Amino acid sequence: MSTFLYRVGKAAFGNPLKVLFAWLGILLVLGVTIAVNPPTLSNEIRIDGTPAQQLVDDLTVALPEAAGGQGSLVFQAAEGADLNDPEQAAALAEAVEGVYGIDEVIDPRAAMAEAAAAQAEGPGPEAQQAQQAPIEGQPVPLVIDGQPVPGVIVTAEGDTALLQFQFTKQVIELEPDTIDNTVEAARTPAAEADIDVLPGSALVGLPEVVGIGEVVGIAVAAIVLFITLGSIVAAGLPLLTAMVGVASGIGAALALSFLFNLNSISVVLALMLGLAVGIDYALFIVNRQRALIFERRLDAKEATGRALGTAGSAVFFAGTTVIIALVALVVANVSLLTTMALIAAGTVAISVLIALTLLPAMLGFVGERIASDKARAAHADHATENHPAATRWSRFLVRFRFPAALAVVALTAVMAIPMTDMRLGLPSGESYSSGTEQRESYDAVSDAFGEGLNGPLIAVARSVDGNPISQEALGALTTELGEYDEAASATMAGANEDGTIVLLSVVPADGPTDATTEDLVHEIRDSSARYADEYGFEIGITGVTAMGIDIADNMADVLPKYLAVVMGLSLIVLLLVFRSIVVPLKATVGFLLSILATFGATTALFQWGWLNGLFGLDSTGPVLALLPVIVTGVLYGLAMDYQVFLVSSMRESYVHGRSGNDAVVHGFTQSSRVVVAAAIIMVSVFAGFIFNGDPMIKQMGFALAVGILIDAFLIRMTLVPAVMSMVGDKAWWLPKWLDKALPDLDVEGDKLLQQLECKETAAPTHV
Repeated sequence: MSTFLYRVGKAAFGNPLKVLFAWLGILLVLGVTIAVNPPTLSNEIRIDGTPAQQLVDDLTVALPEAAGGQGSLVFQAAEGADLNDPEQAAALAEAVEGVYGIDEVIDPRAAMAEAAAAQAEGPGPEAQQAQQAPIEGQPVPLVIDGQPVPGVIVTAEGDTALLQFQFTKQVIELEPDTIDNTVEAARTPAAEADIDVLPGSALVGLPEVVGIGEVVGIAVAAIVLFITLGSIVAAGLPLLTAMVGVASGIGAALALSFLFNLNSISVVLALMLGLAVGIDYALFIVNRQRALIFERRLDAKEATGRALGTAGSAVFFAGTTVIIALVALVVANVSLLTTMALIAAGTVAISVLIALTLLPAMLGFVGERIASDKARAAHADHATENHPAATRWSRFLVRFRFPAALAVVALTAVMAIPMTDMRLGLPSGESYSSGTEQRESYDAVSDAFGEGLNGPLIAVARSVDGNPISQEALGALTTELGEYDEAASATMAGANEDGTIVLLSVVPADGPTDATTEDLVHEIRDSSARYADEYGFEIGITGVTAMGIDIADNMADVLPKYLAVVMGLSLIVLLLVFRSIVVPLKATVGFLLSILATFGATTALFQWGWLNGLFGLDSTGPVLALLPVIVTGVLYGLAMDYQVFLVSSMRESYVHGRSGNDAVVHGFTQSSRVVVAAAIIMVSVFAGFIFNGDPMIKQMGFALAVGILIDAFLIRMTLVPAVMSMVGDKAWWLPKWLDKALPDLDVEGDKLLQQLECKETAAPTHV
């Protein structure tokens, strides 16, 4: 591998125009493809096979008009105004009429007519009584000329009204301008009466992919690159190649999006990873090239080839671990995770390919200017100097290895404690920061009607024997659903033509992400068998809130299985890379400590609210259901990056004759500076996403940033040297039979360097 990469590096350096035009051609093809077939992004989180999603899929066939996405609009009167006044009510009714006039919005008057036909005798007294049960805030229907306006409730004070409606399709399937037209249809007449309209979270557009926080993160990365490499030209190359990698990876995903449902979170994850690994991998190679120029007095072309053969080889295997960890997400058998994983893995693969081809080509354009005469002279004057800070730190860890290791284990264990209380779910409007439309709409509904109306449940009763559901059974069901301790009310919402399927709206007493709402969903589902025996119908629960609960349950089941797969893969990959039994075990245990501490810190910040004001947060909620699985995969791959670069340097010192603590200190000293720089860059890039407006992106950015911080500085830069000192040369022990059976990957490039030295020795001397 190292010899092959050496040749690739020299070839790319010598033919930079060919390589550059090849990548520009790829970008051009992707750009044309995207222009011809514009992609559509969604913010829908769908996991097939969950009870709520399966129920929606069944309704799509049996009762299509009930399987569409949900939407809501909040109307707020001006101070002192009353929405029940004739002028205000007329404007509000016109706004509602405008919404129902959108082709993709279901007009409930038609649905009510069908339900009335199916239930010709009308609901029984019990059902009527349950439907009229008031919910918190005592809202009343909006009445004009003695007739209620369908779908609208108004507070008793008349200051706030809520319209909840349904689309003919899931929100993801709507045309891009449908939601904008729906909101505008309400705002235009409402504005004439000075009524504010706040769309619910389902009607708010996709989050921004790049904002000021992300730009600041990249700026910090640029500063770190300049400090590490000491040259604007050298620092600019990793940024440039990382941008090309991101453009290529995300461009490919967008170009192929007609084949699958492309979620916006998938694009953001690919952007995060593409920037982080693209910059880091290029940094490792450029840093090694400059070191070879300074220390071995090589010309830029030869130094580039050797940098590809050594650091490039480590980049290849480090990138491979990231890709393996991401692709392993496929074992979860969740289509959304599979898509996210493959797009992110593809972007990382492209970043590796660019680091091994485009980067040496760009170094070919720069030539000898990559290391100025001034820099060469300065390095020659201080060639014998070491990295004093790294040397002191490593010697300190070697001397106090047992206390240092215990301190890291204790600290990460304490940080992991909040994880024991971690609740998984999907963000609601409450999870957004104050001032956003999502949060304002959520707060307005909560203050006026109670939190439950921010996420009503849809109960679906389906006849077991194919006969229409009786009025007595429907009345008993409606009454019972409304009497649950965790429920505020239950009302009939519709039925199919033959009366074998009936829909009811169940409003929880608490918010969509509260534990009591989750209990309500499970209690109703657990009663399905009893309903079937007593009343002849099964009961199921769906809706956005129920889907969030199901996704959380699914991810909680998947996480242990995925962790087991990742741990197993890590042992195999690291065994191949380091040809050691101890090193893979130590690396895997260290990763487990870092991931548990990461989950604990994420729970403390977002669920408990500890220090959340430092990150511009003023709300709490569950941890994103997908986050533990995604972060486990990403952090494992990135943690192994640092493991490969740091420990391979220690192994290189051992192979070249150093032993015991001397090999640990020397290897750490040689590699720690660039590993620290790479970690700071990754933390900066990920931290920039903490300030994104979308709560899912916030959580992902924080978890990845704090995870890298913990793993790089506590585990790799502290625990690893301490444990390596404890084990000594036994760290490199491998049974002879296994040593012969395993392929020699030559990650450190020793064989390449030996070949080059032999050629230099054998070369004739010209006088």
